[in-house]
Amino acid sequence: MAWAAQPTGKRGRQPVSSDAAVQTCLTMKVLFGMALRQTTGCVESLLSLIGLDWEVPDFSTLSRRHKTLAVNIPHRGSQGPLHLLVDSTGIKVEGEGEWNARKHGGPKRRVWRKIHLGIDEETLEIRAVEVTSSDIGDAPMLPELLARIPPDQEIASVTADGAYDTRKCHDAIAERGAHAVIPPRKNAKPWKAITAGAAARNEALRASRYLGRALWRRWSGDHRRSRAETKMHCVNRRSAKRNCSASALWRGTLTVRWQSSRFVLPS
Repeated sequence: MAWAAQPTGKRGRQPVSSDAAVQTCLTMKVLFGMALRQTTGCVESLLSLIGLDWEVPDFSTLSRRHKTLAVNIPHRGSQGPLHLLVDSTGIKVEGEGEWNARKHGGPKRRVWRKIHLGIDEETLEIRAVEVTSSDIGDAPMLPELLARIPPDQEIASVTADGAYDTRKCHDAIAERGAHAVIPPRKNAKPWKAITAGAAARNEALRASRYLGRALWRRWSGDHRRSRAETKMHCVNRRSAKRNCSASALWRGTLTVRWQSSRFVLPS
């Protein structure tokens, strides 16, 4: 891991800290629930204890670069080519405004975010993630998720539901040399086979009509999407617990902190 940033070759002031350094600081911030200034002081103390004279990004740098940071998600990896499961879920963002609306009345302002995940079928590890607003559909984000997978990673198949049955999705999967396991929509019509993705989709449409949708799902392996649903359930449960602790914090009656994967009540 390179802590100092490499020269960009562009005009202007060169960055001092690399993306890995910014991601390390932001990970410490989320893990221990610290503010940005506290995070920089904590990282400086840790580096001084181990005798490293590295420059720590200041709080304004962390605040500016976290918006465009390409997060590198560590993973163990599976043996052989990657079988990717793609799905999305909605998460409600609850803060002081929502609690005041319930307590004192008035219009409720619900804020939702959508999380788009690419999951390894074998290990159930998250290989790609994108967070968008609630007005963004599922299909436009599949090419973005595939772009998160390293180019040298071989992808054997991409499994998703019928919402991803679009030309851009099939073309993006075909460009990575993967097999698309996406059930055609009930009113689907054949496409002009001008691209490899359209040709593969037409073959899936013909097979589903010939075999029937139930037999096609078993033959193509579409049932593997249930593993993605299991992972989405875990994400929703974790989000519900975090929203519960946030509501308690806004009320000021109880402070619940999430630490080391369990609830810790302050004494």
